[in-house]
Amino acid sequence: MASTHGSFGAKDLAGCELFAGLTPCALDHVFRAGRVRDFPRHMTVFSQGGRAERAHVVLRGRVRITQGDPHGGLLVIRFIGPGETFGTLGLYTNHIYPATAASVTEVVEMSWSEADLGALIAAYPGIAINLVRIAGQRLHEAQERLRELATQRVAHRIAHVLLRLAAQAGDTSDKGTSISFPIGRKDVAEMCGATLHTVSRTFRAWEKAGLLSTSRQQIIVSDLERLKRLTS
Repeated sequence: MASTHGSFGAKDLAGCELFAGLTPCALDHVFRAGRVRDFPRHMTVFSQGGRAERAHVVLRGRVRITQGDPHGGLLVIRFIGPGETFGTLGLYTNHIYPATAASVTEVVEMSWSEADLGALIAAYPGIAINLVRIAGQRLHEAQERLRELATQRVAHRIAHVLLRLAAQAGDTSDKGTSISFPIGRKDVAEMCGATLHTVSRTFRAWEKAGLLSTSRQQIIVSDLERLKRLTS
């Protein structure tokens, strides 16, 4: 569904990784070249295998990136939060979205066509440098996850997932560090290549040990330092 630019402006792009380092004047140009859209919860932004025609940035909310296979398997690649870009690299590979993006919460996203992004890069080469940096960071994350899958026990992989989520979207309180968007055990299982049964069993053991607490679609890590020690 379309949205007006009314409640958002160039200032909302100041923290976006794709446009880091741009001046306020440049950000205004970038904003005017884009399109803002609203998505309610659990709506698809784009689908795996669809034609990649736009570069996307989250302004508000969280987007879940998943990749499926022909046999029904599903892997959660990552959760995209405010200021992060997604779907952009498809413009510079085979023009096919390699994964599906769907809203986890209510989402406001902004996007640019390939032609508009190309014109912005020509005007502000720093965007291209940011894009290379983002691609490098995502590749590093993918390599780390592959190494974990190949060399670490399931409990270690689960701990790594929770630590990443806490770093990306953790809210600290006297109860610990809570993940600031709805996430369940199935999501964690799909992120670390484990079965739901294994994640549930591990969570029960960690809850008894006072390491974390869970409720419907919420995870609170009670002791990040103890969780970090589980990964060593």
